[in-house]
Amino acid sequence: MWVITRANNRAPIEKSLVEEPLPNVHWVYFDLPRWARFWKKGERGLHLYYYLWQLGACFVARKLHSKVAFDLVHHVTFGNYWMPSLLAPLPAPFVWGPVGGGESAPPAFQRCFSLRGKVYETLRDLARSLGQLDPFVRLTAQRAALGLATTPQTEKRLRALGCRRVLVFPQVGVPRREIQELGAVPIREGSAVRFLSLGRLLHWKGFELSLRAFARFAGSCPASEYWIIGDGPERCRFEKLAQNLGLTGKVTFWGMIPRSEVLGKLADCDVLVHPSLHDSGGWACLEAMAAGRPVLCLDLGGPAFQVTEETGIKVPATSPEQVVSDLAAAMTRLAGDSALRVRLGIAARQRVLEHFDWSGKGDWLSGVYRQVLDGTPPHRVTGFPGDAS
Repeated sequence: MWVITRANNRAPIEKSLVEEPLPNVHWVYFDLPRWARFWKKGERGLHLYYYLWQLGACFVARKLHSKVAFDLVHHVTFGNYWMPSLLAPLPAPFVWGPVGGGESAPPAFQRCFSLRGKVYETLRDLARSLGQLDPFVRLTAQRAALGLATTPQTEKRLRALGCRRVLVFPQVGVPRREIQELGAVPIREGSAVRFLSLGRLLHWKGFELSLRAFARFAGSCPASEYWIIGDGPERCRFEKLAQNLGLTGKVTFWGMIPRSEVLGKLADCDVLVHPSLHDSGGWACLEAMAAGRPVLCLDLGGPAFQVTEETGIKVPATSPEQVVSDLAAAMTRLAGDSALRVRLGIAARQRVLEHFDWSGKGDWLSGVYRQVLDGTPPHRVTGFPGDAS
């Protein structure tokens, strides 16, 4: 395997290779010259830079192909369906993804967003619309022998762009070592239930909905608590909302804390609340499930694909009022039934082990490669290794 990546990834890659060598993988570090990237600062100009980087990487790939004669080309990242892959025209079977970004917050929830959030959503929709008009995006979809979509919503968009074969395959996974580490987290014992949310404090993460739901639930369960770990531009708004809802002392905003402390906080909580409105991934859900915590989420995007009726509770997302009511009802149900929490948590651990272990996902993808090379249609899957149907 030959991997083309940015030069700034070299140090962490080489550090990792000391612990886990990959002798059959050849690393090619490529970057644009300084004069062509001096204007890029952090995430500012990231997508434009990536487009230009791909132009250069395309020449590197073509030169390599003339020497190596690749059997298959796989473009892994960026994970946005509306960004093209300039490797698609190479004369070899092309696999694209997994890519996401096709998820959208239902229109009824726009009124819950701050002005900043509304501007973000407008610009996001504009970027996707312009991307879908990009002829290179359509060429990428049409050239793909197989497209991998992170969610069913993105699958529909790939098909609309002309991708003939699409499988839903989430990009999230947990290393076996972390599954074992999280699996050792004991089930919490205590009379008062404690909820936890992990994530950046952004408008589309839906924490306004979970705060309002917790306020409704806490009226009948005054000893309960809600912990929120993470930081972001909406933190002040969420903290003010918690105060206005009378949740001072019941809701704790921990901010950004080291991962070791996150695991400790996870052990001190009973249920993960993940009310995201358009999330193609959801690593927090997997980590909580691996720790034996049931997940309460919306029936949207990636989390809806990870969580089943056996491992948590998913509520539909029709309107903010309906979501708040259903989340509060689910909190009441979980708080009043410790046996249910334990049963869901045990099933959640097993689900992560069976379907989200990185080694299992690698085995599945290896099989897909062979099917693409053989010219046989890859098996339709529900998105998880081993879930063939």
